Amino acid sequence: MAEITESKNFIHAFIDEDIAPGGQFAGKTVHTRFPPEPNGYLHIGHCKALIIDFGTAEKYGGLCNLRMDDTNPTKEDAEFVDAIQEDIHWLGFDWGDRFFFGSDYFEKDYEYAVELIKKGLAYVCELTPEQFKEYRGDLNTPAISPYRDRPIEESLDLFARMRAGEFEDNKYTLRAKIDLASGNFNMRDPVIYRIRHMHHHRQGDKWCIYPMYDFAHPIQDALEGITHSLCSLEFENHRPLYNWVVENVSVPCHPRQIEFARLGIDHTVLSKRKLRALIEGGYVSGWDDPRMPTLCGLRRRGYTPASIRNFCESVGVAKSPNTIEFAFLESCLRKDLDATAKRVMAVLKPVKLTITNYPEGQSESFEIENNPNNPEDGKRSITFSRELWIEADDFLAEPIPKYKRLYPDGPECRLKGAYVIKCTGCVKDEQGNVVEVLATYDPDSKGGDPADGRKIKGATIHWVDANNCFDAEVRQYSNLFDDPDPDAAGKDFLSCLNPNSLEVLTGCKVEASLGDAKAPTSYQFMRLGYFCPDSKDCAPGHLVFNRSVSLKDSFKPGK
Repeated sequence: MAEITESKNFIHAFIDEDIAPGGQFAGKTVHTRFPPEPNGYLHIGHCKALIIDFGTAEKYGGLCNLRMDDTNPTKEDAEFVDAIQEDIHWLGFDWGDRFFFGSDYFEKDYEYAVELIKKGLAYVCELTPEQFKEYRGDLNTPAISPYRDRPIEESLDLFARMRAGEFEDNKYTLRAKIDLASGNFNMRDPVIYRIRHMHHHRQGDKWCIYPMYDFAHPIQDALEGITHSLCSLEFENHRPLYNWVVENVSVPCHPRQIEFARLGIDHTVLSKRKLRALIEGGYVSGWDDPRMPTLCGLRRRGYTPASIRNFCESVGVAKSPNTIEFAFLESCLRKDLDATAKRVMAVLKPVKLTITNYPEGQSESFEIENNPNNPEDGKRSITFSRELWIEADDFLAEPIPKYKRLYPDGPECRLKGAYVIKCTGCVKDEQGNVVEVLATYDPDSKGGDPADGRKIKGATIHWVDANNCFDAEVRQYSNLFDDPDPDAAGKDFLSCLNPNSLEVLTGCKVEASLGDAKAPTSYQFMRLGYFCPDSKDCAPGHLVFNRSVSLKDSFKPGK
């Protein structure tokens, strides 16, 4: 992976040129648009595009439209329309009253198609899909259509009858008459309308012919007064067709299309088709599964708008495709949560710790800081008693070299914010499993500092008062795919799935302050990572937390 560095944004350089005196948009307001297709939920790849679209408008004090590209009714649904709006608002962007649907322009699309036919620049073709492929030609052979010289009046009549629903699917298409010998196959008389007898989620059964994206999109941009149509790199070869459309129909303006590289992330697939296959195959629980790269999945996992925006802005705007490590996205979240997340104590794999010289039935409270990075976040009170929960990993009956936590007659250790303790032994069950750790405490070490100033050689460990805590379920996530490039050509992406991408821990213990925890609040579980309440399953009496990211940062710039 190439090193991530801040570089000049070539899109902004083009816009600066366009709005300068003498430029094609001099004196005009910069106007962009974000045109998602409502056939799925937005993912992190879309996020880069929408940040470029909305962010560019913000930079220039301009406007950005939200337009649903619903020209293909195959898998479009109002559910996705609502989810897309929610995701964009969550990221902190707004479109005001500039919310549109591509289907709102179907009548104008049809009128412009008729205009092309009348100009002799479009014709009705009746090649079957199989014949269309057969006659497409190659770099040395022009494409063929025996219907290219169909009389204008005949094409007008057939196109009107296509709209009226007289013909079955694929019987006819409307093609632009451009150049059958073009080296750019997008210009070889491309199809601009096809017959589809399908119910549309907004238009109902009003239409049975639908415009192709390459025809409808430039018209929509022009009708909305878009100055800069920013899109991903796969549309670079479509730009001549974009320009041809707006130059040959009577639209009010001529937007400029600028392409940028898509965002690629390792250990991830971003194809909606493949994401849908993961859901339909039961490999994940839905679009908002916290392992999914969708914005709703990342949000449920505990990602913040700031972390995602910082990620996209740090990656920058490139002209050449590149793949970013998922670890960098995690690093951006970790940086944000380190500054903002409240520190709390939770024990994920608990074992009982009994302070044998602490008075039975007695308890006391300690004040502990909520976030050492933000003193203004204040402190909270936690209780302490004779019986505590600690992590099973914080005790070994037989210590290993350099182990500085609890073991019989080992070094003194600090209980975070409470006392210094020394392990004296343990209790095991019939199978030899440790079920209780025994220790004594120094009453003169309240707060963790011995009165005599002696050095504590052992570690500081976290704990939870066994008499004042809650049980919780904790879900720990890792990469959904073992393979760093599951999307590579020739690979079955499903065979690259990580069978251990989700670990569910039950019987975890969390401090009493988390009893009413609700999403989207994020917490740092001390020494363990950053966690958030699950937005669907967490409720008082049934606490469920998702691990958002570990404490350790594995991202190395330039790796």
